[in-house]
Amino acid sequence: MDSLITAAARALAAGDPLGALKRVALRDDAPALALRGIAMAQLGDFVRAKALLRNAARAFGPKEAVARARCIVAEAEIALASRDLGWPAKTLDAARATLEAHGDLVNAAHARYLELRRFLLVGRLDETERTLAALAPMPLPPALRAVHELVVAGVALRRIQTKTARAALERATFAARHAGIPALTAEVESASRVMSTPAARLIVRGEERLVLLEEVEALLATDALVVDACRYVVRDAGTVVSLATRPVLFTLARALAEAWPHDVPRDTLVARAFRLKLADESHRARLRVEVGRLRSEIQALASVNATPRGFALEPSGAREVVVLARPVEEKHAAVLAFLSDGESWTSSALALALGASQRTVQRSLDSLAEAGKVQSYGRGRALRWMTPPVPGFATTLLLPAPLPGD
Repeated sequence: MDSLITAAARALAAGDPLGALKRVALRDDAPALALRGIAMAQLGDFVRAKALLRNAARAFGPKEAVARARCIVAEAEIALASRDLGWPAKTLDAARATLEAHGDLVNAAHARYLELRRFLLVGRLDETERTLAALAPMPLPPALRAVHELVVAGVALRRIQTKTARAALERATFAARHAGIPALTAEVESASRVMSTPAARLIVRGEERLVLLEEVEALLATDALVVDACRYVVRDAGTVVSLATRPVLFTLARALAEAWPHDVPRDTLVARAFRLKLADESHRARLRVEVGRLRSEIQALASVNATPRGFALEPSGAREVVVLARPVEEKHAAVLAFLSDGESWTSSALALALGASQRTVQRSLDSLAEAGKVQSYGRGRALRWMTPPVPGFATTLLLPAPLPGD
């Protein structure tokens, strides 16, 4: 490897893409193409970066398997940064196996962490935890140790384990500063700010306030009866009843919890649960059926009692009834929550992350675009959607798949 290639590689490792381009911008040999591709990726031109890396992979000879594998890993990193979650995972696995077989353990570990970060984005927390348990970050360079701790923190935040998350973020901050890469330091700082931004709204006895994730964790450890409108469950400290597939029942449970300790008129429950302005006797009969189903589902936690004008919730052992809701609620809140990370997403990537059909996601994007809340650029397969981050809200932390009927 000549001196210019070595100098460009060192510049890229230090997070200096312009310095790297000064050395290899006019060269078209395979190593230079690869370094130019990585530099363009660091500058945010993902389309040009992807093309350069593919050209580099083709330019490397059949005996240069390690170099081609590194190009594949770099392309996978670009796919992750550009939220192309449909990028073939098997290709990355094959590249990682090649790197491990040839002793390039650092780049092989980098490929593994790319896979883990993709798992986080699509909500595969169990697989992420199993893989993390088998990894030892200490032999890795500081940059990869920071990435390891970011993944640990990401899992802990989604599990609502704030002490674990805070400790991981502190380790990530130390490793990122030691690595001396400004972009990595900025990413760690952005992740750390999640701990001090509201993750949910707490509604108690008709009053509401924003709460941090640490407060959510503390709430879930108390004996309060929590109607969780972030995950669509009714829970106390020992029992969790999921109503994620029963949207009418969850709507009734939330309405009763918001009014507790008072009752809710029948017509109000009909309007909220069935989305009707006027209620007749058939709707009230249907309401009685749905309330009976709700009683059966949450009987271990609370009872639903009839009153002269409606129904009231009575917790079995809890001293308080609270509702935990998203910081911002609207019809397409789940789509907006993922777009609020400031990255550009394809509709197919959003569908993968949300566990919804691409057609459903596209309808949501079209509605949001008409309202001026998102914007698109590109055409065809290159069409992407984005929105500026919602300031002051950690909107994705408590998001599951959309509630059926949303």
